[in-house]
Amino acid sequence: MNIASRNARNGWAFSTVAMLAAASLAYLLLAGDWPISRALAQASPAEPTRSQHAGNGRARLSADKAVLLLVDHQTGLLSLVQDYGPDEFKNNVLALAATGKLFKLPTILTTSAEAGPNGPLLPELRQVFPEAPYIARPGQINAWDNEDFVKAVKATGRKQIVIAGVVTGVCVAFPVLSALDEGFEVFVVADASGTFNAAVRDAAITRMAHAGAIITNWFAVACELKRDWRSGDGPGPLAELFGNHIPAYKNLIVSHQAQAKKP
Repeated sequence: MNIASRNARNGWAFSTVAMLAAASLAYLLLAGDWPISRALAQASPAEPTRSQHAGNGRARLSADKAVLLLVDHQTGLLSLVQDYGPDEFKNNVLALAATGKLFKLPTILTTSAEAGPNGPLLPELRQVFPEAPYIARPGQINAWDNEDFVKAVKATGRKQIVIAGVVTGVCVAFPVLSALDEGFEVFVVADASGTFNAAVRDAAITRMAHAGAIITNWFAVACELKRDWRSGDGPGPLAELFGNHIPAYKNLIVSHQAQAKKP
């Protein structure tokens, strides 16, 4: 037998033995009572995960189905927001509030330990929603742990939640995860939620999105609620809202009005 034939036969024999050994090892790992077998079994739970329970991210926001939750936009906590400039962030929050009012969304305001350094609710929000349920939580970090807050949400009969707050990874993320667990569709308004820096924000957004929340911004919320410029009172009220909170959009409107006046 020449050297090439002997090497080929030895290689075939080695490959066969290797495959048999691998198959035997796989059987022992999966069928045996080895620690790794138990770990593999635990890594494949029979029950679906939260993200499998959650929506597919294609839900359409509806003014007839949504409730607006503004969580812990407190004067002290606002100083922690560093991922947006202070003027930009406050503008985003008030723009979202104006959007909720325009589309007549049931709105719930809540604060956490406001007698301490967190401070009171942003005064402008009380002015926009003087009749809205106001839940001053005595200590619960997760607003969903407060019975009055959850009752107020469920009393609206709405199954879509639009939520924003401070800080993003805690005061927003915690109730978002809780609401998802209870079958709500949750829309997180990222630019009306603030935290320490962009990295912390991105981690929070990733966590909520992975759990099934829909990440959006206040402008997108407004457009999605409107759906058609011809609906309701026509384009005027929403265009005015945009002009009040987006300088570039106001320029667009002024330019259009100037063109429309030309003979």
